[in-house]
Amino acid sequence: MPLYIRDDAVNDLAERLAALTGENKTQAVRSALEKQIEALQKTETLHERVARIQARARAAGIVADGSDDKALMDDLSGGL
Repeated sequence: MPLYIRDDAVNDLAERLAALTGENKTQAVRSALEKQIEALQKTETLHERVARIQARARAAGIVADGSDDKALMDDLSGGL
């Protein structure tokens, strides 16, 4: 199914990209979409980021002990 760009500004961007890369407009759009998809797939998910941070914390000896820090935080904030 062909892609028809109805937005003149988007069409102009595609033409500018094609001119800069020396590709035709279709190739330029395909290449840009492939690069964006690849970049997004390489992006670390929130779950992966949290897991990595938790692993670093465990390696540093920081472990959750299930205690509540409310009293400490209240004391540090002056009871605000």
